[in-house]
Amino acid sequence: MKTFQAPLDDIFFCLNTVAEVGRLPSWDEELSVEVARAYAKFVEQELAPLNEVGDREGCRLEAGKVLMPTGFKEAYRRYCEDGWQGLSLPEALGGMGMSSVLQELCFEVLSGANHSLEMLLALTPGATRLLLNFGSAEQQQAWIPPLASGECLATMCLTEPGAGSDLSRIHCKAEEDGDGWRIVGEKIFISGGGQDLSEDILHLVLARTGVDGLRGLSLFGCKSRLADGSRNRISVERIEEKMGLHASPTCQLHFDGAKAELIGAPGQGLQAMFSMMNHARTDVALQGVAHAARAYDIAAAYAADRQQGRDESGNSATIDQHEDVRQMLDEMAALAIGGRAMAYKVLVLIESGDQPELVNFLTPVVKVFCSEAGIRATYLGQQVLGGYGYLTEYQLDQVCRDARITAIYEGANGIQAKSLLTRELRSEGATQFEGLIAELVEQTKDESVASSLGAWRDTKGRLLDHGTPLKAARGFMEVTAKLLYMALWSKTVQHADQSPDPTMYARVGRSVMKQEAIAIEYMGKRLGSELSAE
Repeated sequence: MKTFQAPLDDIFFCLNTVAEVGRLPSWDEELSVEVARAYAKFVEQELAPLNEVGDREGCRLEAGKVLMPTGFKEAYRRYCEDGWQGLSLPEALGGMGMSSVLQELCFEVLSGANHSLEMLLALTPGATRLLLNFGSAEQQQAWIPPLASGECLATMCLTEPGAGSDLSRIHCKAEEDGDGWRIVGEKIFISGGGQDLSEDILHLVLARTGVDGLRGLSLFGCKSRLADGSRNRISVERIEEKMGLHASPTCQLHFDGAKAELIGAPGQGLQAMFSMMNHARTDVALQGVAHAARAYDIAAAYAADRQQGRDESGNSATIDQHEDVRQMLDEMAALAIGGRAMAYKVLVLIESGDQPELVNFLTPVVKVFCSEAGIRATYLGQQVLGGYGYLTEYQLDQVCRDARITAIYEGANGIQAKSLLTRELRSEGATQFEGLIAELVEQTKDESVASSLGAWRDTKGRLLDHGTPLKAARGFMEVTAKLLYMALWSKTVQHADQSPDPTMYARVGRSVMKQEAIAIEYMGKRLGSELSAE
């Protein structure tokens, strides 16, 4: 088994030369490298070894209490003692006040080492951002310091039986009485809905306070423990048995008149919750990148050691010298490197705050591309290892199982494609996307990217002429993602000599540029043909 090693050199190359993180006034390169190396060391030594344990043992529900796998509680305590849980939270509220880009860098590392645990810890920055934007001063003072210290972890409680992506069907109710608000109803698929890591849990609950539909939904903060130390009226009914992420308890919760506080104004719950969901989607993109990078690391190490057949000189050869295996390894590397560039480009834009419309356009694109990149890379990794890839010994089976959910949760990829077509295509964000690609063309002087941008514009025009038919949603998403992937790879190739592996980066990048230019042209023509045939 290949021991987990954080790909920090690749990450910082991407941040500095492709995502241009240095443009951010808040970015401190020297400090960020120092913090990231300390974080990676902790993860490699303390959290990565628990990944296989968590997959094997899973979580247990005993007497209404969720018990985490062996070693998780102790590791979480050390994690919090080192201050990691408050890394990007405001200093005035108990955090370290570091950059959100640095926070996401750390979560990429943690996702590659222990995705299940990352699921439980990564909601804290999003919950804090939500409270800072929509919560009262009293709520911020009461709830954010425990999140920063790790005393409390957060959940997002949206989904109900029969109300998944269609939130207008939510039935969970919040009723006001003389003692405040009380929540009654069921929520399902709640990551970390119960766990014994933190002393408390802040459930962020979307509940109905008014009319049917989306306008009647409000957001509430519902603590698992009340101010007097007693338990709130929230019970864990079951833990779902899942394909992967066995150490992340996915719970069904029952709220039986649980005391809660309204966050923001009545009827504005969806606006507040979406601010947290958009953060979660960029986190999912980096989960996909982390799985692609981990799968490549395992497969590349195996292929460099496994001898089979002979080279052109008749000498014994390792399988990474065989063309088929090398092509698979190169595709895995391309997906990890290119997906990382896409995700961090968006994160830098978020941190800058300059183009929110462009962020809205790009968020579904990177969520879809990077999640599917992780799934594709794990499949290829198993192919490289052959029969050994199907065994548990090399951990690719777990990487494969854990990665699969990324295309489903935080908005299934089909829904993201629909949103891009119907909501974002006519937006200012679409215009700014064209400007972003044009800017990259200007930087790289790459004619193939310029030609692909032209093909994308033609496709966009045809879709607008035909009223953006939903059957074109997946195709348009793929063309858009490929264009961004190709454009950022063009910049990566331009700086390959500064990368951790110049030969590999240059070889892989040249292959990506050729293949994606052909794919974008073909897909654009295919979509045009399908629309014309109506």
